[in-house]
Amino acid sequence: MKYVLMFVDRPDLQTSVPPEHAEKVYAQMYEWFGEHQAAGHIAEGGAELQPPTTATTVRSGGNGSGPVVVDGPFSEAKEVIGGFTIIEAPDLDGALGIARTWPGLTGPGVSVEVRPIVDHSSDM
Repeated sequence: MKYVLMFVDRPDLQTSVPPEHAEKVYAQMYEWFGEHQAAGHIAEGGAELQPPTTATTVRSGGNGSGPVVVDGPFSEAKEVIGGFTIIEAPDLDGALGIARTWPGLTGPGVSVEVRPIVDHSSDM
């Protein structure tokens, strides 16, 4: 089964991480992707995302006025998705086992959201 791992952090807390520690963790993330790619866990690619300040959001204008484009996500949440990847795992426990090894979890406010992907291939 395919799952998406969304790598979440708190930018306000990331400034407290010493640069040398951040570089070390970043290198471990590259190793993590290499190991899981070699093990056949990475089902499809993923991406690191630009910071939320670069976001543009299309949302409902309400009252039938049609979609409205606004700068930024303007979310009240302090957490942001910094990147994602799609993995293959036999079940949720397997996906959680992979997520638990994410090197970024050593940082403050970091989490990995694990969500199963809906398979509509038989609907086509």
